[in-house]
Amino acid sequence: MKRRLSIVLAAVLLVAVVVVIVLDQQGEGVAEPQPVRGVIGSEKQAFFHDQRVIDAFAKHGLRVEVDTAGSRQIATTVDLAKYEFVFPSSSPAAQRIQRDRKITAGYTPFQSPIAVATFEPIVQLLKANGVVRGDIGGGQLDVAKYLEFAKSGTRWDQLPGNTVFPARKNMLITTTDPRDSNSASMYLAIMSFVANGNAVVSTEEAQNRLLPQLTKLFLDQGYTQNSTEGPFEDYLAAGMGKTPLALIYESQFLDRQLRGDGSVRPDMRMLYTAPTVFSKHTLVPLSPNGDRVGQLLTTDPELVRLAAMFGFRPNDSQAFRTVLTEKGVPVPAELVDIIEPPSYETLERMLDAIGRQYR
Repeated sequence: MKRRLSIVLAAVLLVAVVVVIVLDQQGEGVAEPQPVRGVIGSEKQAFFHDQRVIDAFAKHGLRVEVDTAGSRQIATTVDLAKYEFVFPSSSPAAQRIQRDRKITAGYTPFQSPIAVATFEPIVQLLKANGVVRGDIGGGQLDVAKYLEFAKSGTRWDQLPGNTVFPARKNMLITTTDPRDSNSASMYLAIMSFVANGNAVVSTEEAQNRLLPQLTKLFLDQGYTQNSTEGPFEDYLAAGMGKTPLALIYESQFLDRQLRGDGSVRPDMRMLYTAPTVFSKHTLVPLSPNGDRVGQLLTTDPELVRLAAMFGFRPNDSQAFRTVLTEKGVPVPAELVDIIEPPSYETLERMLDAIGRQYR
């Protein structure tokens, strides 16, 4: 009996040893994802923190970790020594980094046009005053007409027929701080183009001539935040009284609609500026793993679809349309009134000149 019990115990121990060896060998075959760190524009933070995105990168052996900064800061003041890729929200900032570091590689996996978040009563009021026209999305904000009102310092309560928003403040779009934020620089690109007779600003003479008018668009707002998340969250939470017109990326509005969490209420509208500019999210690799991140964001079908689910327009336009259709979100009409921003150097000179007026 004792001998039989000893044999049974020995067999159990042998099985246990075999199981431990097998599990240990299996564990040795599973490689931990390699960490790769980058610095990105803040509007992409939710995308990179999403568990589905984390899992998609992990399938390719990467654990992507990100810090956030303004696109201008990424190009000028952020210490890039600890990063393997940079991912600003604009091609001019990316081009500055490529030029300074003599890098030719770059990826633009997705983009987003500049838009304006507002409310149905404001849309109708602006239509009656010739500032909003058409029906692309919620309509188009005529930048030339808007600039006429902004230049003259027109207040909301001075608009003819205004019974819905008689506020005693200037009729201005709420932007971010032009000293820090990419969206503010894209706003400047749009406004300077129209103010310059529908031509990209390229000369010092044009800059000097337009700067007083362009500076007024920012300074007359008062305090401005340094990230587009700030004014957009104010728009969602505080409503029309605080933020009747908020400069945003299209992706921000679409992201909230795609979530279906009720944060975009029935009276909320998104206008496209006419003209508008595409904010081209451009990744510049600083290491081989950083290059892999750019490649995967551009070509991996799962990551492309996830980018569309956050409202970004990937290079695969069909993936973008499919996601919006599946979620019951109206697919925006094809935008055609699109301009290019000035060169990085020209934009920087104008932004620096405006920034000095804050001091």
